[in-house]
Amino acid sequence: MKISVITATYNCASVVEDCLASVAGQVYENFEHLIIDGGSSDATLEELQKYRTNIAKIISESDDGIYDALNKGIKHASGEVIGFLHSDDVFSSKDVLKNVASIFEADSSVSAVYGDLVYVNRSMPDRVVRTWRSSTFVPYFLKQGWMPPHPTLYVRREFYERIGGFDKRYRIAADYFSILQLFSQPNFKAVYLPEVMVKMRIGGASNRSLGAILRKSIEDWDALRRSGFGVFCASRALLLKNLSKVNQFFHITS
Repeated sequence: MKISVITATYNCASVVEDCLASVAGQVYENFEHLIIDGGSSDATLEELQKYRTNIAKIISESDDGIYDALNKGIKHASGEVIGFLHSDDVFSSKDVLKNVASIFEADSSVSAVYGDLVYVNRSMPDRVVRTWRSSTFVPYFLKQGWMPPHPTLYVRREFYERIGGFDKRYRIAADYFSILQLFSQPNFKAVYLPEVMVKMRIGGASNRSLGAILRKSIEDWDALRRSGFGVFCASRALLLKNLSKVNQFFHITS
């Protein structure tokens, strides 16, 4: 089974090599790595060339934000399963793709696999700041603001095609909206892999400032309402979604 790993890049020369190395070092061999670059003006493209033999495709051109880039990646992907690894993130071990593939291969009815994630210090990626420990999915959890860590989520490509990829009207919350769309489908079978799959540097688009946090909350609210949640249910889900992040600081994993 072939897995497509999609990475969107833009002026990330200082961190992208760690990402590229973690993908190239995976022991599972039947995968492709696609890089969708937004027309970087720094040394990002030079860094990509260092790993050119490990990258299936590099597209570098202006785009309409990260979700536009991820949609391009889906369009060009040839794998049966699609996952995303951001340019400043890394796999936690060499076995991540192997473990994901083993679940899909063992059960053809599995639609998605996801796991846990740790947030790490931006300049010291070995220092864990927060731990996002997920859980086995139950449909009711969507009403409680639940979502899996998106960088750990691997989904059969047909499901992204069904929902039309990511909705570009969102600048921060298109991943949440896509999860609401995917996980609400009656035939969507998701399997939780209880291990840390990704190390994510803090300071991303959704949490780098108070303004970004406010915008994300507004977009999350809109995503919930468009997904059929009433005012009370959407308010409750949004509150619980934000409160759940507090607990992440008390579950630090080395």
